[in-house]
Amino acid sequence: MASAKQQNTPASVRRAKLEEARRKERARERRSRIITLTASVAVVAALVAGGGYLMSAADDKEQARAEAKSSPVKGERTWDKLTQNHVEKKVDYPMNPPVGGDHNPVWMNCNADVYTKAIPNENAVHSLEHGAVWVTYTSKAKPADLDKLRERVKSTPYSLMSPVEDQAAPLMLSAWGKQLTVDGAADARVGQFFTKYVQGPQTPEPGAACTGGVAQ
Repeated sequence: MASAKQQNTPASVRRAKLEEARRKERARERRSRIITLTASVAVVAALVAGGGYLMSAADDKEQARAEAKSSPVKGERTWDKLTQNHVEKKVDYPMNPPVGGDHNPVWMNCNADVYTKAIPNENAVHSLEHGAVWVTYTSKAKPADLDKLRERVKSTPYSLMSPVEDQAAPLMLSAWGKQLTVDGAADARVGQFFTKYVQGPQTPEPGAACTGGVAQ
């Protein structure tokens, strides 16, 4: 058994201090590992939760799109058996704005195009044949509604917008064989009409170009 004198020699004191330092370092390393592990678990949990939320949100959005496409648009009018001949003359359409029928051989550009002046019906109808949605308005439409509808059109390929002063209501949406009068840009049917009819099942020529036609 070591004597008290041996235990208090400079060498033994240094060893004791070194051992104490090593013990503290091991303790710090354990605490660091615990903190790192805890943080990693928290990050993984957050990622899992966030990923689950994003997946759920994506599923909800896709379900909403599917419902919009499968559900009828309340208040829309429908025309069937529309002719599709190419003609070089003016056409007397039975509805205003027209939603189909004989039309000019060249389409109106409809790649998110917003026109500030009236456009030829015959060219616009050709755009509808390609699957475009046409937003039309009169001078009675509210500026705020027009701003929102312009934003929607400018962000939506296969859509176009122009004034039609002699139409029956301030705001109307048209697709091939389909037409809807809306109260304003916030009307939920606006989004449904776009979702359902931009390159929708009513399109006689799906995939046909909306560029390379007539521009104002």
